Parts: sequence; C-alpha cells; structure tokens
Amino acid sequence: MKRFAKGRRVIVWEEPIPCEHHLPFYEVHDFPDDRVRAIRPRIPQGWSAERSEQAQAKMLDDLLELQGGMKPVLWFYTPMMWPVGAHVEAEAVVYDCMDELSHFKFAPPELREREAALLKAADVVFTGGWSIYEAKRLQHDNIHPFPSSVDAKHFAQARRGQRAPADMAAIPGPRLGFYGVIDERIDLSLIDHVAAQRPDWHVVMVGPVVKISEDDLPRRPNIHYLGGKGYAELPAYLSGWDVALMPFAINEATRFISPTKTPEYLAAGRPVVSTPIRDVLRHYGDLDGVRIADTPEAFLRACDEALTLSHAPEAWRPEVDKMLADLSWDTTFKRMDRLVQEAVAHRRSRRAPDRFAAPGIRRGGSRPYDVVIAGAGFAGAIMAERLAEGSGKRVLVVDKRPHVAGNAYDLHDKAGVLIHQYGPHIFHTNSEQVVDYLSRFTAWRPYEHRVLAKVGDKLLPMPINRTTLNGLYSLNLQTDEDAAAFLAAQAEPVEDIRTSRDVVVNAVGRHLYETFFQGYTRKQWGLDPSELDKSVTSRVPTRTSLDDRYFTDTFQAMPRDGFTRMFERILDHPNIDLALGTDFHDLKTGDLAPLTVYTGPIDAFFGHRYGPLPYRSLQFRHETLDQRRFQEVAVVNYPAEEVPHTRITEYKYLTGQVHQQTSITYEYPSAVGDPYYPIPRPENQVLFKKYEALALQRDDVIFLGRLGTYRYYNMDQVVGQALATYRRLAERMAAQAGAASTAAE
Repeated sequence: MKRFAKGRRVIVWEEPIPCEHHLPFYEVHDFPDDRVRAIRPRIPQGWSAERSEQAQAKMLDDLLELQGGMKPVLWFYTPMMWPVGAHVEAEAVVYDCMDELSHFKFAPPELREREAALLKAADVVFTGGWSIYEAKRLQHDNIHPFPSSVDAKHFAQARRGQRAPADMAAIPGPRLGFYGVIDERIDLSLIDHVAAQRPDWHVVMVGPVVKISEDDLPRRPNIHYLGGKGYAELPAYLSGWDVALMPFAINEATRFISPTKTPEYLAAGRPVVSTPIRDVLRHYGDLDGVRIADTPEAFLRACDEALTLSHAPEAWRPEVDKMLADLSWDTTFKRMDRLVQEAVAHRRSRRAPDRFAAPGIRRGGSRPYDVVIAGAGFAGAIMAERLAEGSGKRVLVVDKRPHVAGNAYDLHDKAGVLIHQYGPHIFHTNSEQVVDYLSRFTAWRPYEHRVLAKVGDKLLPMPINRTTLNGLYSLNLQTDEDAAAFLAAQAEPVEDIRTSRDVVVNAVGRHLYETFFQGYTRKQWGLDPSELDKSVTSRVPTRTSLDDRYFTDTFQAMPRDGFTRMFERILDHPNIDLALGTDFHDLKTGDLAPLTVYTGPIDAFFGHRYGPLPYRSLQFRHETLDQRRFQEVAVVNYPAEEVPHTRITEYKYLTGQVHQQTSITYEYPSAVGDPYYPIPRPENQVLFKKYEALALQRDDVIFLGRLGTYRYYNMDQVVGQALATYRRLAERMAAQAGAASTAAE
C-alpha cells in the first residue's frame, strides 16, 4: 500500500473496535511517512454484527463524501467486510485473497457466502500463492497468483550481525527460531519433539498466541516464547538464529498457505527447515538452503543439516540471492498496479456494436469495379485491402454470410460474452511479415494456447508431454531423457509411413495412439486415421519436456479487440464496397469485374463439373453459464469415441474478457453443412488436380485460401499466401502497365 500511495490516495479501513460510547464513530490516523491514512471504526459494545456493519457502511459513505464524492477502488482483504462496501459505486473491486479463511479455526459461518458475493462483484482477484490460486481459479476469470515477495534489503541486515534483543540475549545457542502468529497452524507437538530430543538446542518462538490457549503451548526449558514484535525488529532476531523454522501442521488451515516468511528467512541468510507445505515445496524445494521434512525424525535430521549449512553460507546463499532477485515488492506492485488499471479501464469501456452485422451493400464510390472478391475471410479481406490501398483498385467484396471475418467472426452473445461463432480461432505464427501486416489493424493480447484431453477421470496436457505420460501411467519421469526412453519403448516402428495412424504408432505406440488419436480423429474426419494422409496427425507433436503449450511459434497472441474488429479495419477503405449476405454466383453483370479473387470451394466455382470435393463440416452448440469459469483451460478435447463432441471451448481464456458469466461451445464434426476442412486423402487430391487444371486455364480468376486451393492452412498461412499472391499480381500489373505505356509511345 505504501507503493500505491505514491500515486493514489490510500485509505485503510480497519476492523471495528468496541467502545463504551452509545453512538458509533471513527478515528482518523495519518501515517505521513507512508502516505497512508487509517480509519478505525469505533462501535458501541454489545451491538450485533449486522448493526455494526450498517453503521460502518454509513461511516464509509460519510468518509467518501468528505473526500469529494470520489469513486474509489475498493480493495478487500477479507470477505467479511463485503457488506460494508458492497453498496459503493466503485472504479473497480479488488479481492486480495491471502488464504482460505473458511478453513481457519472459529471461521464465521457466513464467510463462504460473503466470499461468493465478493467474487461475483470483483473485477480482479489476487491470491497469496499458487495453491490458493489453483483452488479458486475456476471461481473467477481474472485471477492472478502472487507468491510472497520480500524486502530483501530490510532482512539482509541480519547478515551483517545485529545486537541481540534484550529478551533473546541470554538465550544460549544454537538457536532455532520462528516468527509469526502462533495458532492452530503450528505443529506444537513437533516443537515439543525437537526440544525434547535436542535439549542443547534452544527454540525461539516470536509472535502472538492467537485462537489457542496458552495452556496448550509445550513448556520446556529450551523453548522460549518472546511474544509479538514489530517488523523493524525482525532482522535483529533473525541475526541471532542459526536456523529458521517453519513448523507448520499439515491440516486444512495450512493447505493453501504460501508463507511470506520463507523468502524473508532466506534474505536474512538463514537456512530454513520446513514441514511439507505445498507452496514451499513448489518454490523453494530445490534450494540447497531449504530443508523439507515430513516426519518428526526427518525434521530433526533436517535441522542437523541446516546447522551445518549455517557454518558455510557461501556454499548456498548465491543460489538463494539469485532467486530472491525476482521476488521484490516493486515487481509485485507493478504487476498489481497494471491489473488494477486494466480493471478500472474495463469498467469504463464498452465495445461498440458490430458495424457490418446486417446484410446489404455498402457503396463507397461509383462502379465499375476492377476486382470482385468472393469471401470476406482472411484471404479475401487482405487481397481487397492490398488491391485498394496498394494498387488503387476499386474492389467489391462479396460474402454469403451477413458479416465479415469468415470463420474467424466473433461477436457478443446475448449475455455479452465475446465468442467465436464458428469455433475457436487461435492466432500463432513464425512470420514477422504476417505479424507486421496484421499489426496495422489490431493491437494484440498475448495468449499461449493450452489444451487438456479428458481421459477417463483425468485431464492431461495435449500434445503429449512428460506431464501427460506421468499422469496417464502414474510415472515419475524426471527428465527429457527419461521421457524419450519411455516413448522409445512404446513406439512400434512402421517401415513405410503413409497414413496418420502410421505416424503416431511409429512415434509412441498403439496405446497412446488409441488413447488420444484414434477416437478423436474418427469423430473429427469421419474416417479412421489409417484412411487419412499422414499430414493430419503430423501437425500434433509429441514432447519429452514439460512444455504444455499447444503451439511453439515465436508469436502467439489474439487480436485485442477481437477478429471482427480487425477485419472491419482491414476493409474500411474508400475503394472497397461490401456486399454481405450475397452469393457471388448471384451477382448481377454490372457488379462483375475483369478480375475475380475466389476464396470459396473451387469445385463450386466450376459447378461441381467432376463431382463434389469432400469437405468436413462442423456443428456448434453454444451455451452461456451463470458462473465465472467452466473448465481449467480454453479447450478440453474429448478423444473417447463414445462422446459425441470433440472438444469444448471456453472463450474468456482466449479473449481475456472479465464477465460474471461464461460462454462455452460444444463442437460436433459433421458430414453436412458449410465446408470447413478439405479431407486429406490421395483420391481427393486426384480430384482436386482436375479442378486445379481448370483454374490454371483462367487468367481472370485467382483461387485462394483453404477452400480455393483445397489445403488445410492455418490462419497465418492464409495471410502469407494472400500477401505473396498480391505481390506477384502487383508486379504483373506493373509490367502490363509498362508495356502498355511503351506501346502507346
């Protein structure tokens, strides 16, 4: 809050204090060094909780009026205070969830209900560590973990040696110390065991005793309870310890904690011994200066090892200091500040209606046209923009659908959630040229796509990686080499790799093939993988690392304002007219042009002269749910053949939208409907070649895109194809213009 106070007015509303007065009031306490003001409500003794909260709500209104009627950012550390501020019109609401308070001793019964209300209202949620983040990540769509930071400079004072505080000076060494609240989270029997087994060690416990009785504390001559201390005093106590302890009990109250004292102890240069708290294991378990033990005897051995480490700090502190360099409060503040600013901006902003949502022709000038383009997807829109802007051509873009953007079209559904009407479109590329071009029409939101596959009751990363193998087979593969050896043992070499089945079985064997690929591919394509070209499954790699990203391209991002907005900007040119909701084949003669760019199915252009090319279609079931999150990632695949859908997409992961509801799409492959995917089989390529031969005879038509060239292209490949085609066309037109000029002379 000190850091926030440098750029904002910060007022800390403290918990109420009982008083003997008959009316409520509040005290104002200024902390000028920190630029923070504390408000301390005083509530008459004996008032009910409800009456107290009503009084505090009125006092809060009074305070905000005295501040000039400001709209504050409300920052809640506990859901119990939600009734006090729920009515306030806020710039944004922040819930800073430091722990699972409902698991604490004497937790109020209404805490869960209030937290649900706070989560529903919050614009952004911070958690005090990864474990609590994982527990609550599906309860909010804008939630971010913030493991403990540390003021390393403050605690590093302990390394330089400090005079022992008076109440610790007479305690002999070696000293093993703990500071923090002493409550039900502390394993008191473990403290007693350590003191009993090592009477020459002295255990120093610094902190207040809360929610447990003083009578419950173990009492031995070598256990010392020194009470609570101020933040500024802690380095002096740490300086006199040989080992820092974290003797937490493993119970519901400690299930999600991420102790701030871990990096503080390390910054003070003290080796740490901890019980197996999940976030300590996750973040510090690999450090030589941290010992983790799960039994009393193991804890004793770990303390012995830590005492040895305390005599040779040069061996382990450099590794610690390297890690601590990334845990500063300044870094945490900058991230939190950005997220709060984004939350405020989100409350203020509202997306305008889609401009091109209705059928019709938008006229930007007079006819005739130089070019007619069939299709307002990537290939058609980019060719239109390039011809209009780059070559000054008059262009008509025609699309059967009543909107631009083709299959990448996104829109707000009835609930106001931005969805992809025709299934998820994830942008990724290794082409700087493609990124540079599209960046003229959109800003980007960084996004790395992750997919899970539902296998029985497990959700496993897809593509297959080391985590997938460990989860599926209950293994503990530790390295890439371990995973590679395991996969090599599963692989069944195929001498002549021709089909999609061959590719997978050759790489990972039949079991993994049947688990992840066989059923999914049969549903997706309506064919067994043994009937499909090897290119289909070759698109999905197998990894030995822990990399769980679906794509590994150098650029992975989503258009910040959505695909539709990007297309609208691409096509917003005075030389471009749009005919939406219009079939190219129904155009009147006056709307035709000397050149046609056709991005629809090539066989349809030629009236299916040799018969229809096979395509695979998709059907979608869109649903809006009255909850923040539905699943753990944007896309979950369902490879089991008995499940009718292939995947479920949750769009807010893709768009970054913050909304109290979420929208999902079930995807069902189909043999009928709009053509989506050319089916890659040798006989289909033979048929396509016949249409391609017809296309090569037409100088007045250019065929582009997935459907126009019967290729399974990604979005960036279509963009690259369109840009390259325009360059060749522009060169040809320039040459023709030059020849015509020469002839005229």
